[in-house]
Amino acid sequence: MSVRIYNTKSAKKEVFQPLQEGHINLYVCGITAYDYCHLGHARSTLVFDMIVRYLRYKGYDVTFIRNFTDIDDKIIKRANEQNTTCDELADRFIKAFHDDMIALGNIMPDNEPKATEHIPEIIALIETLISRDMAYASHGDVYYKVSKFVGYGSLSGRNLEDMQAGARIAVSDIKENPMDFALWKSSKEGEPAWDSPWGSGRPGWHIECSAMAKKYLGDTFDIHGGGKDLIFPHHENEIAQSEGASGKPFVNTWIHHGFVTIKDEKMSKSLGNFLTIREMLERYPAEALRLFVFSAQYRTPLDFSEQAMQDAEAGVDRIYSCLAGVAAIDQQGDENGASTIGKKDRAKLEKLNERFTAAMDNDFNTAQALGHIFDTVKSINKICQHLPPSPAAADLKLLNKSSADMQKLLGLLGLITEDPREYVQAKQDRLLAALTITQDEINSLIEQRNQARDDKEWQRADEIRDQLLSHGVEIKDGAQGTTWQVKM
Repeated sequence: MSVRIYNTKSAKKEVFQPLQEGHINLYVCGITAYDYCHLGHARSTLVFDMIVRYLRYKGYDVTFIRNFTDIDDKIIKRANEQNTTCDELADRFIKAFHDDMIALGNIMPDNEPKATEHIPEIIALIETLISRDMAYASHGDVYYKVSKFVGYGSLSGRNLEDMQAGARIAVSDIKENPMDFALWKSSKEGEPAWDSPWGSGRPGWHIECSAMAKKYLGDTFDIHGGGKDLIFPHHENEIAQSEGASGKPFVNTWIHHGFVTIKDEKMSKSLGNFLTIREMLERYPAEALRLFVFSAQYRTPLDFSEQAMQDAEAGVDRIYSCLAGVAAIDQQGDENGASTIGKKDRAKLEKLNERFTAAMDNDFNTAQALGHIFDTVKSINKICQHLPPSPAAADLKLLNKSSADMQKLLGLLGLITEDPREYVQAKQDRLLAALTITQDEINSLIEQRNQARDDKEWQRADEIRDQLLSHGVEIKDGAQGTTWQVKM
């Protein structure tokens, strides 16, 4: 089945067709390196990590580029506040970003270009725009002539005339049109600067991505991505610059993810309501954060709460416990044994790959894909609970295959990266150390419960189960007898 992607430019889902058969060129706008990354950045990197993994799983050769903005007004301001250089500040936070990506388990892009390392390409692109009468120099700055680009506003759905009507022109304005934006900024005293045909200065924000995308992916490429906050003006201006210079379509498919919110308000540094990635990973495992992010389809808002994170961690535990349970089954199956797996559960297990990929092919719907995973977990747990001491060999084969399928598919989301039995045991050890009841006391109560069941004292058996549960101990009755674990 073909992958269908919601294209921001057309405002609809489209069957994805790469420009070159079997190969995809993808560019994602990266961070401005002046501070630690927050959960909004985490969502962005995780979304495109997932997209790249899945497209490669579908058989595409993906070239993945993500840039760093390492010079801009925010970096200059923060460097001055900290009495350091822009280079030192940017390098420090690029390193912090890489540390965060490793901690999250993200794959690395094929290239991570920096703006300051592409000044010649930026200057060359600006010169092309000036030569085509798409830009002009003014008092050491260079501005893009927005009115010259017919398609301006096509990505964001904005009308240029309406935008111009709402803009205010100051008496001292050095721009021909209030909508014109800077491609090159003349240097101020104490700021980093580079020589150019228009005097000493530095690039504007938007031009860097056009120049770097052109260098690494060409005039036209397959996918450009970022957050919804970049649609206007950043990506709108990228289109104007790139197409104004080349005369060719810039990008075929635009992908934009939704915001992370707290109580329905966008998480951002400017609002002061953000949590950094490293703060989150001190409190929750990386896989819990990944599951939280992928619990919503990437274009929808993702509302953060402690309860949502706790639910995500519990979800990760539930998957690991299920897989560990399958691994613990005695593999000496009965070749002639009758199957104990019902038709509905068998169908769920056999069609997991089909259901998961159908969800992912539909605009990377991770929420629906995870729904199929947890549906399968529920079926496997039920099957395992009712397995006889010597299960049918065919049932064991199906359980083992389903377990392997789950791990493979979850790997596309960067989940279940540890050995399930080792994960569960390590977590059990940590939880056991915090219990208010000893293992000997647990085993003694289980023996008492088993005796009560033998004596058909069902009320007493239930009381013991409840007593153990009050201490955080869950018991399960299965083919292997009664087992227990600390509630995760």
